[in-house]
Amino acid sequence: MAPQGDATAADTASRTLVLGVDAARRVVQCGPNAASVLGRAPAELIGRSAAELVVDEAKADLEILLEGLATGHERSKALTMRRADGTTTDAVVTAQPLVGDGSPGVPAGLLFVRVALPPSERYQDPALMRRALMDDPLARFGASLDLDQAARGLVDVIVPHYCTTASVLVLESLVAADEVHEETGAAVLRRIAVTSDDDNPGWTATFPVGEVLVYPEGTPYRQVLQTMRPVHLPLVDAQTAHDIARRWRRGPVGELLTNVSMVLLPLVAHDTLLGFIACTRVPGFRRFDAYDVEIGMEFASRAAIVIDNARRYSRERATALALQRSLLPNRLSAPSSVEVRHRYLPGSKLVEVGGDWYESIALPGARVALIVGDVAGHGVRAAVTMGRLRTALHTLANLELPPADALHVMHELMIELGEQEPHFATCVYAVYDATTGTIEIASAGHLPPLLARPDGSSEYLQVPPAPPLGVSGGATIESREFTVEDGSVFVIYTDGLVENRGTDIDDGLARLRGVFGSGTVERPMEDLAKATLAGVYADHHRDDIAVLIARLRRLPPERCASWTLPHDPAAVRRARGLVRRRLEDWGLEELSYTTELLASELITNAQRYTRSESPIELRLLLERTLVVEVMDRSAALPRLRHAADDDENGRGLLVVSQLAHRWGSRRTAAGKVVWCEQTVPGVDPDPSETVDTWPGENHHKE
Repeated sequence: MAPQGDATAADTASRTLVLGVDAARRVVQCGPNAASVLGRAPAELIGRSAAELVVDEAKADLEILLEGLATGHERSKALTMRRADGTTTDAVVTAQPLVGDGSPGVPAGLLFVRVALPPSERYQDPALMRRALMDDPLARFGASLDLDQAARGLVDVIVPHYCTTASVLVLESLVAADEVHEETGAAVLRRIAVTSDDDNPGWTATFPVGEVLVYPEGTPYRQVLQTMRPVHLPLVDAQTAHDIARRWRRGPVGELLTNVSMVLLPLVAHDTLLGFIACTRVPGFRRFDAYDVEIGMEFASRAAIVIDNARRYSRERATALALQRSLLPNRLSAPSSVEVRHRYLPGSKLVEVGGDWYESIALPGARVALIVGDVAGHGVRAAVTMGRLRTALHTLANLELPPADALHVMHELMIELGEQEPHFATCVYAVYDATTGTIEIASAGHLPPLLARPDGSSEYLQVPPAPPLGVSGGATIESREFTVEDGSVFVIYTDGLVENRGTDIDDGLARLRGVFGSGTVERPMEDLAKATLAGVYADHHRDDIAVLIARLRRLPPERCASWTLPHDPAAVRRARGLVRRRLEDWGLEELSYTTELLASELITNAQRYTRSESPIELRLLLERTLVVEVMDRSAALPRLRHAADDDENGRGLLVVSQLAHRWGSRRTAAGKVVWCEQTVPGVDPDPSETVDTWPGENHHKE
């Protein structure tokens, strides 16, 4: 009996002869197709020794096969067979034992001799060709939702079962995950898969994968795009082939296409053209006929559904990733004395941004806002809520609200959002002042920040507790100020870093504290960031993780100058002299005139709107910009207005806004600060740590 098992797609390219062999290893039975396999009539084979059917070099291997008949073992080998005309052919020979009484003339086993079909006989059986294209292979590559992988699976099926060379071309908009529009004729295409089975490297060299092209007028490729119907060229003669090459301006095309048979199968799904499959049979193989085109179109219609599914998945995934990635910052800013690093690790590889977020925002006056938050939940819904909160908090930071006040506004926002759908989030907000070395921290239901000091000690800072944002009741959000030693490392994080299903949160906090132990000051920030996530990748049930690490240093004293001035008109003249001398010390004489004018306007404005007994403080900071700050005891913030032509005053802030790079004001515990910045020649005023790749992209790998 024949070997058990499902027939494979390879049946379309091979022919099998069955021989019965007795115990003496002579052929006693023969299949009727001996002539097509070995070039001999069945009568010529019966009675011959099986060893006569193979070349001398293969007799030892045949003997091993035949020994298996006596021991009851099935064996297979590749052997070189003799044909009647003296030529040879390669074959896969399988010896299968039979159970019998050993009588003479009774087969002791069967030899299955399988040889490849000659080129002229391939693609002869439409039923085998249809089965090879439509059954298991289509389901196998159709299960992929990756466009490139689906295309490679498609050409691997269609070659060799339908043609000798095939390529898949799709609209460029499919690859770019854009919406597909009605496109014909001059559509921009991309070739995403090419294969051939004739060992000719010219096909892949002339028709390279990844090429973006527009086919010229007058070619069959343009015709299939314009008509959205198959194009059948039973024989491409030399003149036609070289005409295509001339129009395409690609010489090797003429040589490759000469005397081939070609079918171009459009890929159409939901009445929309997606691309086409170019199929060719090189000379020596049976040419395409109308029935082949029918079979090819049936395959192409199913393949188009696979390509369309992959396109839709790619588009939706690209849309989701673009939305998610836009929700996290693409850069982190901080004063020059503060070094910041971040890590973001999504909890799922499918949804690559969740509800965790982080921020590092440089503020005027050599200050920086450091923020980490966590919206309850996972997936896109949590990410969208996170995006709203992050945008709102970024705005509040730029308005220079104190941390506790900013979180209170965020809490009210979460209460409002919760009316539509319940939400809550935790957040820690810290502002570090590089001029005083102090950090003010407020927390809403978040884990405590970690501070690692230069002496090797570390502690979790105790911040007044408050409920999460969006949870009514509980304590009021308050802030606490800490004095930080130069070089200390400040770490804020989300709970996914220290808590999982198999680890108690106290153990996680202890592990994190151990990472920032002795030697933290000397270690590079990038090493600290990597060590923070060490060991979390193996946990497949982890939560999202966001970590922000900042090495805090004060602004050098020589880059900061401050003076207390009396509430006296003469103080303006004195301030101009102080500013001039300080800028000379800093080598910024070219900024002297403008800076003196800005300081004069700010001091005059302060004197006009504060009590006469209140002193005024003037401060200059040389950071990445030159900052002028004027502090007074009035809580009323100035407002820019445009004075009328006959007004005697009201133009001071207008002058400041025109001359300064930017300006603003903020309230303090004692009053307010009005500040302005000027760019320093040769210094970028807005440097930042650019996030070259989207957060989390490279953090799935250990």
